Amino acid sequence: MDYRRAWCPGGTYFFTVNLLERRGNRLLVERIELLRAAVQTVKRSHPFIIHGWVVLPEHLHCILELPAGDADFALRWRLIKLLVFTAAAKA
Repeated sequence: MDYRRAWCPGGTYFFTVNLLERRGNRLLVERIELLRAAVQTVKRSHPFIIHGWVVLPEHLHCILELPAGDADFALRWRLIKLLVFTAAAKA
C-alpha cells in the first residue's frame, strides 16, 4: 500500500488497526490482557498519551498523542504488535 503519513512531532493521531484475518477473529477481545500489557510496556519506553481507544473483536480505533519533538508512531505500533502477537502465539 502507498500510505501518506503526516509526521508531526508532538502530534495527535487517529489510527485504525485491523487484524489480517478479520472474519470470525475475536483475538482482540478474547485476549485483551495481551493488548493492555503490550501498550503499558511500550508506553514505559516510548511514552504517549491515549485520548481514546475502542477495541472490537478484529480491529481497533485509537487516538494517540506523542511527546513534543517525537513523531515516531510507527515504532510504537510495531512494538505493540510484536508484543501482542508474540504472546498470543505462545499461548
